[in-house]
Amino acid sequence: MTKLVQRATVRKNERALLLRNGDFERVLRPGTHWLIPGIDTLQVETFTLDQPAFNHALADYLMASEPALVAAEFVPVALGETQVGLRTENGTLVELLPPATRRLYWQGPKDVRVEVIDIAGGAEVPAELAARLVQTQLRDRAVTGLTGVLQAQVPEHGAGLLWVDGRLERLLAPGPHAFWRYGRTVAVELVDLRLQNLEVTGQEILTRDKVALRLNLSATWRYTDVLQAFRALAKPADHLYRELQFGLRAAVGTRSLDELLENKTVIDEVVTAQVTGRLAGYGLQLEGVGVKDIVLPGEMKTILAQVVEAGKAAEANVIRRREETAATRSLLNTAKVMEDNPVALRLKELETLERVAERIDKISVFGGLDQVLNGLVKLR
Repeated sequence: MTKLVQRATVRKNERALLLRNGDFERVLRPGTHWLIPGIDTLQVETFTLDQPAFNHALADYLMASEPALVAAEFVPVALGETQVGLRTENGTLVELLPPATRRLYWQGPKDVRVEVIDIAGGAEVPAELAARLVQTQLRDRAVTGLTGVLQAQVPEHGAGLLWVDGRLERLLAPGPHAFWRYGRTVAVELVDLRLQNLEVTGQEILTRDKVALRLNLSATWRYTDVLQAFRALAKPADHLYRELQFGLRAAVGTRSLDELLENKTVIDEVVTAQVTGRLAGYGLQLEGVGVKDIVLPGEMKTILAQVVEAGKAAEANVIRRREETAATRSLLNTAKVMEDNPVALRLKELETLERVAERIDKISVFGGLDQVLNGLVKLR
């Protein structure tokens, strides 16, 4: 048996839609409503005002065909293709609405407002609004829709490259920045402006005399013009790395091993001169270059060790011969002096006797001093 009267109760924090045979009839405000279905089917859909968003299939119909009802019961939002909306509840930012959004929000205990911003003028978010978006991240309740904004923090010692739709727009100064992502592709690339170090390791290079060397090189560099560097080069650091490789090969491949060992700074000088010239016009500056290690093959180490050993032995032999020659010359001079001076000869004999006596425990002398020097000397 069909009921003649139906009762619908709407609480104070609620609103309801009355549907007759599935079609919208009216909005039910708080209170008790007595409904007479007759031969129709009535349906009541209830919405809590704690969630102001009216997500319903009838939203577009109401906005198009019931303007008076919408003005009385809802806060309407209809954004264009180049507009975004900032939705606040009781003065607090809660949602970022993307372009072309069409939505209804119930009027009720929460004061819902939507601020419309035109983003056709550029990608950058105004500084005041960017500060508000950053502050929202510190609250317990997150702001929805922030994926539509790119936020970047450029450090004090660096700079930021702003890319919009694949084109390098400008350089960003240190500090916070924010950009709209809607309708465009935005990216910020951070660049370190301090002095940087680049290691070129494990380079196998043949010298002019076909000796394979392994070298490790270290270089320091910095940006002088970041925009110029990134407009001319896809990856400036990789370009510098390759130029250092080429410079190292030019320095080592055109010289013999002996030349490199005799003048170890020639590699640094050649690499610096060549790479500095090749970097002109690219916004990069080479500050210093130094070869850290030169590793020889195992057999070449043995050969060089033998060469060094032979050289040192030859030097020692020359010194020894020089000392022997000097000693012989000294003896010859002494002999000449004693030949012409008998007293000097006698003194030399006494000196020799003194040295001999130091090594003998007991000496027996017969016939006086002359006998010691010219005759019989008995040693025990």
